[in-house]
Amino acid sequence: MAVKPQLACFERLGATGWEALARVVAAARAAGLLIVADGKRGDVPHTAAAYAEALLGEGGLGADAVTVNPLPGSDSLEPWVVAAAAAGGGLFVLVRTSNPGAADVLDLETDDGPLHERLAALVAAERRLDGESGMSAMGAVVGATAPERLGRLRELMPRSILLLPGVGAQGASAADLAPALGDHPASILVPVSRGISAAPDPGAAAEALRDQLWSLARR
Repeated sequence: MAVKPQLACFERLGATGWEALARVVAAARAAGLLIVADGKRGDVPHTAAAYAEALLGEGGLGADAVTVNPLPGSDSLEPWVVAAAAAGGGLFVLVRTSNPGAADVLDLETDDGPLHERLAALVAAERRLDGESGMSAMGAVVGATAPERLGRLRELMPRSILLLPGVGAQGASAADLAPALGDHPASILVPVSRGISAAPDPGAAAEALRDQLWSLARR
């Protein structure tokens, strides 16, 4: 299990927010949870290297994984891959996001299919973060709000862990995620915040969602 702190919600508060984020990370560690720093960073290589050090390095936040934006190109991902490999961490590359406007750019057709499929191929081609289980720590963000895309993207990224936002408040359901499942039980990671925190009993809501997802894996 993991927590996915949205960095913008902390960074808007300045130094106080970063201190609060550090406390959240420490509490998550104490609870035995993985930390996915949701910053969606993307920049030219030398700046990407600084971001990677800040979020994955020992002197920085020390997250287990980070969401990253691949649109600046494959060279902008290289510092992230190097940092993740050194830290034993992972990446979730934005491939097809959950917001309605994702179609404006990420669904644009290219000579090799939609842009999101080209990004998926970029993720799948990176093998330095492959693990012994057969899964790769080179993961991808794939919005659950476009379930018709999930099967094809899983086909293109068979080894990647798919981070699937959009369940709950954005309208997707756990049942929509079946095409995203891979051969490994840890092939998907489903972040839900508002759908759990706003429930009368957040603990029960989290357990119910977990049970729904496990039922998909047993089919």
